Amino acid sequence: MRTKIIPSFVLLINALFFFISCKEQPQNNEKIQDEEIIHIASEKEAVKLVMRNYKDAIQNLTTDGTLQLFTKDASVFESGGSEGTYENYVAHHLGPELGHFNSFTFSDYTIHVEIDMPYAFTTEAYVYTIDLKENKERDIAPRIIKKKGVTTSDLKKIDGKWKIVKLHSSSRDIRKAP
Repeated sequence: MRTKIIPSFVLLINALFFFISCKEQPQNNEKIQDEEIIHIASEKEAVKLVMRNYKDAIQNLTTDGTLQLFTKDASVFESGGSEGTYENYVAHHLGPELGHFNSFTFSDYTIHVEIDMPYAFTTEAYVYTIDLKENKERDIAPRIIKKKGVTTSDLKKIDGKWKIVKLHSSSRDIRKAP
């Protein structure tokens, strides 16, 4: 009698293993989270679009439409200082600053995105060039500023949309080869 129970038990375990292994498995570019399949490549592209929209606004010397890219309490850090919320940064720093530029362009741009739902983490590297306007009242001559920069951002998917929660940027002079 025992010899019949053991083979039946083994068959039951094998059948159960087969059933579990036949369940839809995620592809290389997918992740299962709470029984929902997350398409990592699609999420990365959506995050890149948020960051591109922000970069494009800056290159167009405007902050129009950028508030919707950030959470209400998003934190901004720039070159070693805290700028407070993004709304504060726009009102007291970025917005007024853009008015002093003839142009602001990015080159040699790269972005790396990591997804860990519901968060995303980006690292952008670039060279930026600013054509600064003359300001006779402040005795500022027109000039070109060119620096190497990096920005790291944390984003969160809220109600189906990626929003920037934290942005930190820094820059330095471009080192010339000896």
